[in-house]
Amino acid sequence: MKRDLLESLRGGEELTLREQILLIAQLSLPAILAQISGIVMQYIDASMVGRLGAADSASIGLMASSTWLFNGLCIAAAMGFTVQVAQRIGAGQVKAARNLMKQGLLASVGFGVLLAAAGTAMSGLLPSWLGGSEDICVNASRYFFVYALSLPFVQANNLCGGMLQASGNMRVPSLLHVLMCALDVVFNLLLIFPESHFWGIRIPGAGLGVMGAALGTALAQAVVACVMAFFLLARSPMLRLRAGERMRFEREDWQRGWHIAAPLGLERVIMCGAQVIATRLVAPLGTIAIAANSFAVTAESLCYMPGYGVAAAATTLIGQSIGARRRDLTRRLGWLTTGLGIAIMSLSGALMFAAAPLMIGFLSPDAAVVSLGARVLRIEAFAEPMFAASIVASGVFHGAGDTLAASLLNFVSMWCVRLPIAAMLAPRVGLVGVWVGMAVELCVRGVLFLIRLAGRKWEKALL
Repeated sequence: MKRDLLESLRGGEELTLREQILLIAQLSLPAILAQISGIVMQYIDASMVGRLGAADSASIGLMASSTWLFNGLCIAAAMGFTVQVAQRIGAGQVKAARNLMKQGLLASVGFGVLLAAAGTAMSGLLPSWLGGSEDICVNASRYFFVYALSLPFVQANNLCGGMLQASGNMRVPSLLHVLMCALDVVFNLLLIFPESHFWGIRIPGAGLGVMGAALGTALAQAVVACVMAFFLLARSPMLRLRAGERMRFEREDWQRGWHIAAPLGLERVIMCGAQVIATRLVAPLGTIAIAANSFAVTAESLCYMPGYGVAAAATTLIGQSIGARRRDLTRRLGWLTTGLGIAIMSLSGALMFAAAPLMIGFLSPDAAVVSLGARVLRIEAFAEPMFAASIVASGVFHGAGDTLAASLLNFVSMWCVRLPIAAMLAPRVGLVGVWVGMAVELCVRGVLFLIRLAGRKWEKALL
């Protein structure tokens, strides 16, 4: 009879090296699929809007750093409770894990509503704050307004998907992210263009342009958030609601959630604040540079998102290993997952270098945008292995509840390496200079995270 490797980990059973690698693969592959499907969705949006022209593409690209910030805050809020759930499940305290899940839902829904209110309030002025020109600010504002309204659903997706992953269920969140990708295609076809053709069939549309892209993504998020919540609350063997189990407010749970989430939120502010500065460095370079930068960022995402899939698996594995007090496995799994991430992203970086013109060409028909975007994408390809090291090691630290150190390392690398180099080179060599700064910083960041992983301080939860 084939044994459940995650259950064996929680039960204190011995796992061979082969079984450890198999367990990492079982958890990583669905998470990688989920991450790639999310990037495919961005590809779809960018490709469809790219057909409208460089100005429309630039209006979305201008807001990218701001949407990353709000997405990052949603992820941080969810992580404050999902890490605790993974650790409680690892310790065999499943009832306590369910109580944590309920508290997390309450906190996340409230936080999502607050983010939506803040985002809609600033949507009118944000594009001009970011240095956008008049020809793109109106569409950029509309795009961000719709995005902000969808934040409660974005938050619900992060929380419910994270809870399922914390319990070891990577398959359902992954399949639902694929569904979200498919729904995004359908909604975009109906909302972006006045009409479209599919297998020779004419499909009438709303012709909303950039606004249609935002609405399509928001509707896909809303549908999948509802389905994800159903699987968590009604179908999860460990976490589904039970009759007679009322939610108890545990002060220690909220305090620990804050200690995990606050550094993560600070990290997102630091990272996205730096990206906002980078956006302001790119904005004066013109519409072609803004569009090329946006498309190159989207194209690169296809290469580094597998790393985030492995990081999600690492967070679950490390969280449950620590909960089960498996000192023998915690460190080895940390290195194995990080090594896997580096291997995958080294391969994806090589493919990105070779296929850079095709990747940008899929997103935009503009020859100038394709040429510049492919050039900067090839610069970035050399940084992918060390970028992987930072991504997956960060997932290891998150599973251990060690989030502050990762935030500090990101601050040092972004503000002391990337921005100074980009600010120095952008006026001299344009967008290429911004991406040189990015590539150098990612290499430095990877080294810093590997040094932290080699130490023992991140394992303090086992002491």
